[in-house]
Amino acid sequence: MTRYVALLRGVNVGSTRLAMADLRRLVTDLGHEDARTYLQSGNVVFGSTVRDAEKLAGGIERALADELGLSVPVLVRSARELAAVAGGNPYAEREDDPTRLLVAFLATAPKRSTVDALTVPGGENVAFTVTGREVYLHFPEGGYGRSKFTNAYLEKKLDVVATTRNWKSVRALAELAAG
Repeated sequence: MTRYVALLRGVNVGSTRLAMADLRRLVTDLGHEDARTYLQSGNVVFGSTVRDAEKLAGGIERALADELGLSVPVLVRSARELAAVAGGNPYAEREDDPTRLLVAFLATAPKRSTVDALTVPGGENVAFTVTGREVYLHFPEGGYGRSKFTNAYLEKKLDVVATTRNWKSVRALAELAAG
């Protein structure tokens, strides 16, 4: 049995509302075990014998659409992958305020050309590192909420689906997934 984390994009931050009890039930009904949610923003940790993360994501997406009428992109990472993300933040040692650190999880690794062309808009002071299917973000002078370097901006510039989590959530999800 492998532990996974499913990250749902845009849940309970806009018009897409989803009760975490419904998410746990849905994941359990798909045959996965020990479904646990974290916060109210569409994070669910679970165990599964399925070894294909894309298949897991697709199953959850279909169930959300079929059972709840929600069209929500789902990104899945194994516990091992999430531990690597939590242990690989290049900005963690430079920042003692975790609210200034975030990770954007990408559905697929972006093309090298789009990564090379990625720039911070409007001269904002934002540092970023694209590593595989993640973008580490550091906002040394302010918060993510006032920046134009958002999830939507990353999706547009990198041409991939993304969902962003703050550093506290990344660490907590990695701990939950580790069991």
